[in-house]
Amino acid sequence: MNRNVSAFILGRIARAAVLVLLVSSAALTLVHLAPGDAFSSFDTDPATARAERARLGFDRPYVEQYATWLRRALALDLGESTRFKRPVSMLLAERVPGTLLLGASALLFAMVVGLPLGVAGGARPDRWWARIVRAVSMLLISVPSLITSLILLLIAARTGWVPAGGLQIPQDATLMSRVAITGGSLLLPALALALPIAATLERLQARAVSEALREPCLQAALARGIPRRRAVWHHAFRLSLKPVLAVLGIIVGSVLSGSLVVEIVMSWPGMGDLMYQALLGRDMFLAAGCGAAASLLLACGVLASDLALASVDPRIREAE
Repeated sequence: MNRNVSAFILGRIARAAVLVLLVSSAALTLVHLAPGDAFSSFDTDPATARAERARLGFDRPYVEQYATWLRRALALDLGESTRFKRPVSMLLAERVPGTLLLGASALLFAMVVGLPLGVAGGARPDRWWARIVRAVSMLLISVPSLITSLILLLIAARTGWVPAGGLQIPQDATLMSRVAITGGSLLLPALALALPIAATLERLQARAVSEALREPCLQAALARGIPRRRAVWHHAFRLSLKPVLAVLGIIVGSVLSGSLVVEIVMSWPGMGDLMYQALLGRDMFLAAGCGAAASLLLACGVLASDLALASVDPRIREAE
């Protein structure tokens, strides 16, 4: 492997480690600063609450609590959830695949729909259908994921076309039944998450293609008689990838942040509902674990974006 490539990847991994540490530490600290703790409810026996605080070390100064948590977290021990009475790592192992499935499905749908529409609209911006696509994209970008989710839920409840009650798989369901139920339940939250991302990609791609077609090399190619379709879908598309890939990391981040809202509204079993339960129960270890997992996924997405961008423009990794 080239030395520049190795240094580039190692630098991105180091940044990812710092991001995970900062986000998880911030989640732990913010939950600690909130009034009360996991044992402050009225129905908890005071003696039991004191015993649990002592067992978990919540009666010690926060600096000592943080040092103990950090030492254990570096050994991949994220502690025990006070709300669910289970190891945080086990809870994350159950919920992270759901968030990954939702995010990957939404991102795939957004790229399959948004990128071709952007290329076509950027090549023919004066066509009537391009104006409609542009208007719809601006509308979808402006509407928050929460509103989009509620509108789709209303449509699903009124029409009955797709399930609107979250993912519920019977214990005795066969493999094919599980796949069918999961696919049907996935459609609505994935669509709610994908629509604004597809609109964003469409706008970015349309502008990038429009600028690429004004490049002297493409103008010369068109003047030499190269078919416009080939110039657009082969040459202009390749030239337009750089600005789109440059913001792909931000788009991956929006997938994760938006999925938290969509998961809660759509009752999808992912990290969003788990983080909500952690904040509701002032569960420090669970909140920190969810923050670490979410930031790790974000870091992986940004790393993939950086690698893809570096493959398109080698000057980026050489500048590191």
